[in-house]
Amino acid sequence: MALISLKSLGVSMSAPLFSNLDLTIGAGDRLGIVAANGRGKSTLLRCLTGELEPTSGDITRTRGLRVGHVEQSVPDRLLDRTFHRVVADALPPEQADSELWRVDVVLDSLDVAEAMRDRPMRALSGGWQRLALIARAWVTDPDVLLLDEPTNHLDLGKISQLETWLNALPREAPVVIASHDRAFLDATTNRTLFLRPEQSTVFALPYSRARQALDEADASTARKFERDMKVAQQLRRQAAKLNNIGINSGSDLLTVKTRQLKERAEKLEDAAVAAHRERSAGAIRLANRGTHAKVLITFEDAAIETPDGTLLFRTGKRHICQDDRIVLLGRNGVGKSRLIAMIRNAIVEPGSVANVKVTPSTVLGYADQGLSGIGADDTPLAMISRRFDVGEQRARSLLAGAGVAIEMQERAIGLLSGGQRARLMMLALRLANPNFYLLDEPTNHLDIDGQEALEAELLEHQASCVLASHDRSFIRAVASRFWLIDRRRLVEVDDPEEFFRQVAETGG
Repeated sequence: MALISLKSLGVSMSAPLFSNLDLTIGAGDRLGIVAANGRGKSTLLRCLTGELEPTSGDITRTRGLRVGHVEQSVPDRLLDRTFHRVVADALPPEQADSELWRVDVVLDSLDVAEAMRDRPMRALSGGWQRLALIARAWVTDPDVLLLDEPTNHLDLGKISQLETWLNALPREAPVVIASHDRAFLDATTNRTLFLRPEQSTVFALPYSRARQALDEADASTARKFERDMKVAQQLRRQAAKLNNIGINSGSDLLTVKTRQLKERAEKLEDAAVAAHRERSAGAIRLANRGTHAKVLITFEDAAIETPDGTLLFRTGKRHICQDDRIVLLGRNGVGKSRLIAMIRNAIVEPGSVANVKVTPSTVLGYADQGLSGIGADDTPLAMISRRFDVGEQRARSLLAGAGVAIEMQERAIGLLSGGQRARLMMLALRLANPNFYLLDEPTNHLDIDGQEALEAELLEHQASCVLASHDRSFIRAVASRFWLIDRRRLVEVDDPEEFFRQVAETGG
């Protein structure tokens, strides 16, 4: 039974986000929505809730349908409330006293520790805030649950925990998930909607299998379009020849035949459907200036410590070599970020870090998950022009190619979307022309196309790098080595799968 039905639905802003979308959402559906940054996923979810009226088409909901909607950001009005109060306040007034037990049931199901429940939202990490919003939506006992980028700010443990929670929900309760996390979509969905300006497509498959089916369908459409266009061109050439002969001979029959050939060509061209071409959100390109050194960084049993001097782990004798793509694995709090900070300091200030030796030819490209290398009050144009001395016109061209439109280039960077800021950071990394990349959660703000482009660039340029990431698909695609921080030791492992399994089993 369909709970929500969409017929020829469309939303246009300056251009169509999507159009002619037919979709039903019913019991048992676990629907993943996939699209590039800014291409309508959040907009579609708002249409499903009734918050936003579509530009065209119709939405039909079953009478009395309750929709739980988890948005990407925490509303300001909730920031000073406690975790528990944020969830409790979502209950209808008539249930606020008699059914307050529902709050604890939901928080228990999400493994929210008692100590967290009385903390104000403002004091919580982004990951805990996400779980509070999910609990707030689920406590109302919705008929349909809508999740907008639910893994944002979650570490691997909480992502695995959320996967387990979603898969344990009553099977008849439909869930709609807009996400760029490919592994998460594979683990939690059974249908995939590829949202496009035209020709949106739904497959009764989780993301990876649906993506393969989509690529095959697009390739088939492209081949048919090319065949149809060749036939149309042939018909037009034949018509031109017959027209010339008909004029010279005065034959009415040839004139009629010419018109028929042209009409056939026009019909074929009108019916032909071009293969979908996603409008690029901005190219991601990296550089690698190279080096003759085989070893870039050497650790002589360096100590990784907290700011108060508490030992987290020791590195042992380790080398980072040219062409290494090393991913750091470890649970939250074991010291991954501290190790990244130490490597950065050792490169920026040679000789400043004990027991870490950096080859002088090492040139750093660094990006942290907060994108702190780009100032929120600066403008993209001023930043690129000043930092890399490329001139205004060249800077404008580079920015446009990276997905920062002309009208955004002189606005504050803080006004850019997360995806635009991430692409701006990638442009800055490319222009720095490093031979060693140090990247902390580089895929956080990138859509799937951006993630795949970054993967391809790291592989194509054989870029030496150390990465920390919670994106399992990204880790599997790019890494050539794995360093696991476990029991105060840094150890090399063959692959990340055992670590992923342990995290999934323990949820932390």
